[in-house]
Amino acid sequence: MEGEGPQTLCDLCLAQVCCRLDALCRKQADGSMSLIWAPLFPQELADQLLQKMATKGMLNDTTVGIFRNSKKLRLRRASIRCCKVSAEAFRLALCSHRLLELDASWVSGGLTGADVISGLASNPECRASLQKLALNGLNLDWGSLEEAGGLCVGFSSLQGLGTIHLVNTDLTDDILEDICSLPQLDTLDISCSTVSKLNALLQCKNTMRSLVAHRLHQLDMSHVRLLFIFTQLHALRHLDFSDDHFAGDDSERRDGDETVRQLLEGSPQVLPSLVSLDISGRKTITESALRAFVESRSGLVFLGLLATGLSGCPILSSQKNLKVTGEANENQVWEALRRYRERECFIREALVHLYSLTTDTDKPQPDTLKLVVEAMQNHPVSSHVHLVATACVFNLTTQDLAEAMPISLMSSTVTQLLHAMETFPNHQQVQKNCLMALCSDYILQDVPFDKYLAAMLVMKWLGNHEEPTLQRMAVAVISLLVAKLSTEETAQLSKDVSFMKQLLAVVQQKAMLGVIDSTLKFALSALWNLTDETPAAARIFIECQGLELYEEVLESYYNEPSIQQKVLGLLNNIAEVEELQCDLMDEDLLEHILSLLQDPQLEVGVRYFAGGILAQLASRAKVWTLDDELRSTILEKLHESIIAWPHLEREMVSYRSFRPFCPLLQTCQPSGVQLWAVWAIHLVCSQNTSHYSSMLDKEGLTELLKALDGHPDTHSDVKRISQRIMLIVQEHQSHSEGMDD
Repeated sequence: MEGEGPQTLCDLCLAQVCCRLDALCRKQADGSMSLIWAPLFPQELADQLLQKMATKGMLNDTTVGIFRNSKKLRLRRASIRCCKVSAEAFRLALCSHRLLELDASWVSGGLTGADVISGLASNPECRASLQKLALNGLNLDWGSLEEAGGLCVGFSSLQGLGTIHLVNTDLTDDILEDICSLPQLDTLDISCSTVSKLNALLQCKNTMRSLVAHRLHQLDMSHVRLLFIFTQLHALRHLDFSDDHFAGDDSERRDGDETVRQLLEGSPQVLPSLVSLDISGRKTITESALRAFVESRSGLVFLGLLATGLSGCPILSSQKNLKVTGEANENQVWEALRRYRERECFIREALVHLYSLTTDTDKPQPDTLKLVVEAMQNHPVSSHVHLVATACVFNLTTQDLAEAMPISLMSSTVTQLLHAMETFPNHQQVQKNCLMALCSDYILQDVPFDKYLAAMLVMKWLGNHEEPTLQRMAVAVISLLVAKLSTEETAQLSKDVSFMKQLLAVVQQKAMLGVIDSTLKFALSALWNLTDETPAAARIFIECQGLELYEEVLESYYNEPSIQQKVLGLLNNIAEVEELQCDLMDEDLLEHILSLLQDPQLEVGVRYFAGGILAQLASRAKVWTLDDELRSTILEKLHESIIAWPHLEREMVSYRSFRPFCPLLQTCQPSGVQLWAVWAIHLVCSQNTSHYSSMLDKEGLTELLKALDGHPDTHSDVKRISQRIMLIVQEHQSHSEGMDD
């Protein structure tokens, strides 16, 4: 895969036009958009704008209206593939252009093949100019095709057509007859259509260069007649007569297989120009027939042999310039994934073999991963494709492989994994594959994707599974994701009470067994992050009996600082919410937390969070409902303990903002409360100066620190640390200004 460079200026400009389309347009009387001011677009740029709008999913009856201005936005190669566009919107927006190519495949909104043909035929210029037309997946609805004067129009009305794609359509023998009367027709794809006879092809036997007739299961012709027709196509260079080996039974394919066998064994004077043949899915073809064909065709450049059992035939290895789709090696599988992008049956087959080939891979394969992601995008509702594709994604991104991939490729990969989780919520193996692929520090920390959606999907999955290994992965993923959410997203996520209950259930399950493992730690971290500066989540935690559970955990895991720190961290989040402080006014609980604060044997991390809870609760004398002596003791011990804490080098805590500290830094607060706050701020500022210095200024804490420093009643210990913080900020600002100069 080529190294990824920056986006082109053209791409960036087109993306901006798409983003600001509402501002650049006015609404017409019929609700469609029209550009307020339109320069004369370079012709290729108009095509690219339409393509960009289509791929972004924003092309519809309203937005396509801007292309009614065919003088300023001149389309030549138009694609509205997979967009929702009605017949009327199509006629008004596109049919006035002098089109060379049109792709209206898989358009929803009621547009039919008849609408397209009649619309294009109404433009005399299009009748002559249009060279390529794709209507894959459309209902042709040929019965409605009549001009106002009663004269029938059809494909033959568009005399310039040379390439037509009608995959997955209700193509009839009569329509095919009309198509084959075109004088310049050289490329035709009628795969998966309902055609029953191919006799019409004899009309274009001297012009047809490429015929794709994959999976024609309604074909009603003897192998003798089929072979005769194929052999009459003297100009044919590419023939695809492959079949879906998953669909139907062998008896339905017998005539087709026999036709292929005789074609392979026939004289090279039959189809003398043929250089490319696809017979994938034809399982009854023999190795001897294939060998005879290859040996007699020295100019052969491609053979489709996937799901035939013949791709490992020795004769193929001697053909250096021959490309093959099959399963014998990586190159054949890659070729299959590239060529069969829209054929679910072959994509499934190729992915199965790719999975085997990549199970123990230790080399980054971005090209391969891109093909897998494209397979998922091209078959968004196929559980068969996603089952194997998600397993391949895991193989290709496991351990350190993800870090070697282009970041944009990893972003689109994760987006597809989330789509799979959302689309197949009850498919256990697909969900498991996605979860295993997501469970990567690098992916969760550094790859951009919708982390809110991911957290929601994994939370839902967790509620239905208790298998220990998968539970551990799910909780780990949730823990890291929640830490990346904004406070608004966290609040939104916590509205679903079941999510809080699921995480608390994990904690309770582990606590009942006295287990200390990564699942418990991840669950505690997730709950801590879920309640961080999110009062609504903290309230739900209390309503779900989280406080009672945490008090038990705090006591039963007395000798486990990693557990205690996470429990106390969450209690800090509750203590920061004034209206919830009354829920913490429990004498036994506070005395226990006070004992943790004073215990010199405990890590500073545990004592720090214990101090935070006590500082928040003791800072508001008016809402203190317990014995005043206990509050006095807490304030005294806070100061006494904090002043003895050593400075920590390792990062122990991070803050979204300093807002919870503002009440603690008021000049009227007791010194113990102030001291805890300035010690905490000094800790994070000294460890991540650039991040927290700007936060101090932005949130007004610099002024609070200056006020503390200048107030006559401020304790000298508090003043000293406040001055250190302000010095750190000043030095950082001076350094930044020096760098700017």
